[in-house]
Amino acid sequence: MSNQYPFLRLGDVNRRYEAELIEAAVRVIQSGRYVGGDEVTSFERELGEMVKTKHVVGVSNGLDALRLILRGYIELGEMAPGDEIIVPANTYIASVLAVTDCGLTPVLVDADIHTMNIDYDLIREAVTPSTRAIMTVHLYGRIAWDERLMAIARKYNLKIIEDCAQAIGGRACIPGINGSYQAGGLGDAAAFSFYPTKNIGALGDAGAVATNDPALAKAVRALANYGADRRYHNIYCGGNCRLDSLQAALLRVKLPHIDEENGGRFERALVYERMISHKNIVKPFMSRWVTDNVWHQYVIRVTDGKRDRMKEELLKRGVETDIHYAVPPHRQPCYAGLAHGELPVTERLASEVLSLPISSCTSVSEAAEIAKIINNIEL
Repeated sequence: MSNQYPFLRLGDVNRRYEAELIEAAVRVIQSGRYVGGDEVTSFERELGEMVKTKHVVGVSNGLDALRLILRGYIELGEMAPGDEIIVPANTYIASVLAVTDCGLTPVLVDADIHTMNIDYDLIREAVTPSTRAIMTVHLYGRIAWDERLMAIARKYNLKIIEDCAQAIGGRACIPGINGSYQAGGLGDAAAFSFYPTKNIGALGDAGAVATNDPALAKAVRALANYGADRRYHNIYCGGNCRLDSLQAALLRVKLPHIDEENGGRFERALVYERMISHKNIVKPFMSRWVTDNVWHQYVIRVTDGKRDRMKEELLKRGVETDIHYAVPPHRQPCYAGLAHGELPVTERLASEVLSLPISSCTSVSEAAEIAKIINNIEL
């Protein structure tokens, strides 16, 4: 029987932390405090120290984190229903759902074919008098940030909201500024997801909002707790979007290992970069900054309409792959008519992208074996 190369097995990912996870779970069970409490406040403090923001609010999931940021800005008078938010066209649908859920208007901007993130050169022409923010999505773990983005935000007085669902631990090196800046501490506010498949995942749903704006943090915390700023005192019509104590405790086990986890992914990405040489494959762009991509996914492009054939051939040889994402948001039934204009790069990416195994389930030697398998496939 040929070797098997799973795309992702969460049981294997979490096995290395098993003893500590059990200890953390028992600690929560015995505490009798299952919503809020010390585990949540400690996790918020530790995440804030990592991303270098003054405020972190633990919430229920990544989508709610984005929704709460936008809703917070609405409650603070920074935005109003109908205002426009610039969003990458090439993203997971959650980025767009957060905008429409708050009564705001998403304006989709096409992707850069090389980075697969938002094309900075197209942002400026998407700005109108109704634009209030740019949502920059660090897709697949690659930091989507540079001086052009900052210049546009400054010129038009726009908020920058980071969707960090796939980029925890990533750092942006900004020309002209000493040092590097953590994903989550670059813009005005940031949303994190700790869905189990993320580089640092909970054992269920979890998320967080990070910001240096105390007013926004206060609004987000209240909105996530039925709109209450204190017990039985509801200043907003909020929801129940709180982070469970159990998930916070489990995440605290994993958070200190983020650089190790991301470093392992980089090692596998480097193997793919060096070894894959198939004529129909375009490998993801590798910048000179090691830390600006945490490789949540290693996404190749298979050209000439042969992506699905490559996926089938790899599966025959025991290599599991995935597609992130086969259908972009503007092609989903719920968003018919959303795109105003052509989005050719996003459309092309949807037909070409293929994600290879990159997690700790795949060893460096197995990544080399996968590369050899790919190179030997005739399409």
